[in-house]
Amino acid sequence: MKEKTSLLLFILLLSPRFLFSQEPQRVRIHPQHHFQHTVPKGNYSGLTWLGGDRYAVVSDKAPQSGFFIFHIQTDTVSGEITGIRTERFCPSGEPNRDEEGIAFFPKDSTLLISREADNSILEYGMDGRLTGRRLAIPRIFHSASPRYGFEALTYNAVTHRFWTTTESTLAGDGEQADAGNRVCNRIRLQSFDDNFQPGSQYAYQMDAPEHHPSASNYAMGVPAMAAMDDGRLLVLEREFLVTPGKLGSFVINRLFCVNPALSAPVSPDRRLDADSPYLRKKLLAAWKTTLTLFRQSLANYEGMCLGPHLADGSRVVVLCADSQNQYGGILRDWFRTVVIR
Repeated sequence: MKEKTSLLLFILLLSPRFLFSQEPQRVRIHPQHHFQHTVPKGNYSGLTWLGGDRYAVVSDKAPQSGFFIFHIQTDTVSGEITGIRTERFCPSGEPNRDEEGIAFFPKDSTLLISREADNSILEYGMDGRLTGRRLAIPRIFHSASPRYGFEALTYNAVTHRFWTTTESTLAGDGEQADAGNRVCNRIRLQSFDDNFQPGSQYAYQMDAPEHHPSASNYAMGVPAMAAMDDGRLLVLEREFLVTPGKLGSFVINRLFCVNPALSAPVSPDRRLDADSPYLRKKLLAAWKTTLTLFRQSLANYEGMCLGPHLADGSRVVVLCADSQNQYGGILRDWFRTVVIR
């Protein structure tokens, strides 16, 4: 009987259910902050941690391709943001190509930036200049629409993996979600190795959008990911709806965790459908920001990266919102942290 019990326990320990239960169990969502005196208004769409309090931040509408260097201070106990200041902008000398995501590559002390306008991911030196290298994008992503191309980009130096995905469903994989159809986006999470070559690809299905057929503007997709040291991925889902009169507009963000090691990869040559092996995801955090007469908290979070560890072992996740250059004098360049344990 003792041998059977030991065997049962061994099987349980190896089961996906048990392994998945090791996801972060304690999550703190800190309030969002804006720093109008030290952060110039902009279109901040991605950020990556460089170490200490230094971050590289990318804008999708900067006059030139390149990135900013920000100093983002976080409380060493709580993980909440206490201050931000801008150091400089590092230009490439070339036009901006709707740059959305950014990832630090410490092996070569370079940065990779995802460009939605041409669905490419290029390497930049720390001076902002292009190095001439890029990620080898699989052909299936060439069908991505300019509006819903590459946004998310992340790298982890422990796993030696880059990860990216298109913001919404590729043309060959089905219909894209909008404010009226309640379709769940089906996207492909693509990995790359340190040589910039493609690795495994995994299927991911988003939650269904809310039903608001009268929206004047709408965006539903995955704008950011963060790769963790143990191989898991944090995936940010974002639903942004603008009403015809602007008041009542909202953004819903949901932060999920997935473990590619517990799922089978998918083939780039096979269409995603209901029977595809989608990654099992766990909701870690969710928040909604709105625009009303008495509350102007609307924040379109598009950038996310891992930050420092806290004294208790928790990890700080830093997020930035795209204010569309502080649109209408109402929107703000919001930042916030989520702490996971």
